[in-house]
Amino acid sequence: MTVETTHGTTHGTTPGTPPRTAAELREPPLAGGGVPFLGHGPKLIRDPLAFMAQLRDHGEVVRLKLGPKTVYAVTTPELTGALALSGDYKIDGPLWESLEGLLGKEGVATANGPRHRRQRRTIQPAFRLDAIPAYGPVMEEETHGLTERWRSMETVDCTAESFRVAVRIAARCLLRGDCMDERAERLSAALATVFRGMYRRMVVPLGPLYRLPLPANRSFGRALADLHLLVDEIVAERRASGRKPDDLLTALLAAEDEKGDPIGEQEIHDQVVAIVTPGSETVASTIMWLLQVLAEHPEHADRVRAEVESVTGGRPVAFEDVRRLRHTNNVVVEAMRLRPAVWILTRRAVRDTELGGYRIPAGADIVYSPYAIQRDARSYADNLTFDPDRWLPERVKSVPKHAMSPFSTGNRKCPSDHFSMAQLTLITAAVASAFRLEQVAGSNDATRVGITLRPHRLLVRPVPR
Repeated sequence: MTVETTHGTTHGTTPGTPPRTAAELREPPLAGGGVPFLGHGPKLIRDPLAFMAQLRDHGEVVRLKLGPKTVYAVTTPELTGALALSGDYKIDGPLWESLEGLLGKEGVATANGPRHRRQRRTIQPAFRLDAIPAYGPVMEEETHGLTERWRSMETVDCTAESFRVAVRIAARCLLRGDCMDERAERLSAALATVFRGMYRRMVVPLGPLYRLPLPANRSFGRALADLHLLVDEIVAERRASGRKPDDLLTALLAAEDEKGDPIGEQEIHDQVVAIVTPGSETVASTIMWLLQVLAEHPEHADRVRAEVESVTGGRPVAFEDVRRLRHTNNVVVEAMRLRPAVWILTRRAVRDTELGGYRIPAGADIVYSPYAIQRDARSYADNLTFDPDRWLPERVKSVPKHAMSPFSTGNRKCPSDHFSMAQLTLITAAVASAFRLEQVAGSNDATRVGITLRPHRLLVRPVPR
């Protein structure tokens, strides 16, 4: 998609489009509803999902104002796919700037270029498809530990339980850590505060005002500090133990940079942050939505239970069963379509370029919403209906390319996609087999918007089957 000018002609290389002259490139329309000084930031705080969902009505690329900044919103599957696959854009922009306090500048989530490629090579072996079965026993133990614990519980706080199982699986599989419940609860509480604060910093970039000693800023600072302390504890415990198990943390401690020197302590810290925090947050949020689905759609919970029994013959569901649980997998995918944990992403143009016939200047920030893309009526029949069968082989062909990318695509594709899908499918199968879930008084499954999406406060009663 690079824009090149030769003898007055601007050549756009967006797939499937012929070269365009500079005069042919359009300025994207400006979205309505902005207010002086703050632009569209207030709309992105009050009702961001509805705001992003309606932008496609105004064009394939739309300009937004976030404070003094102009941001370009991309609204179609085709162009979001082109954006993710193009070298004209890098990981950067309002989302990543807001996450910098958590993720740092040296981890795989925020790095670009040669550093990112080298870091991917370090972590990729832990997530290869043939490496995933080795994690099966831990996933089974944690999943069945969860269902056994629920048998003595009258009410399940889905936020706490989802974080507990997500953190424990990540820590035990990837860091070989003994992550105790207290540590998981610390992570859950801190992430809720940090991600909420980071979202506000993204959509209303007020800079120095966020450093004032106000209660919200103090709470954000304490939560962020506890997250980094948690990571330092994990690394320090491993170094003190002298152990070198075959896991991701050992690989990081032994990793070398481009010059062949050991990578720095800050990079190790940032890499562990990227493994433990965003990964746990997104998986835990997805587990919460899956529990909400099982409560709201008992007919699909019953179908999952029947499928599990047909595969297992009545024994407890195991990791080795996951690939045969097709309807259960489709339930997971459909839940991620309607309630993607990661609902907004940003990129930055590294040079003058074009996208869909629109001029994108060098340095411009681009934003797009998987939530809006995956719920668009132009891509999905009965777009707001929970329908796992839309992922059956005979129906999935009607879904446009890039209209469903829960793990992103291209060289920024999440390396833990198979790891995450395995645990999500196993947990869904085990819970649906053991219980009927019913929301109880005080439960609020409305969507809470931050950097990720999750229910406000999902409380369920696990009724044994």
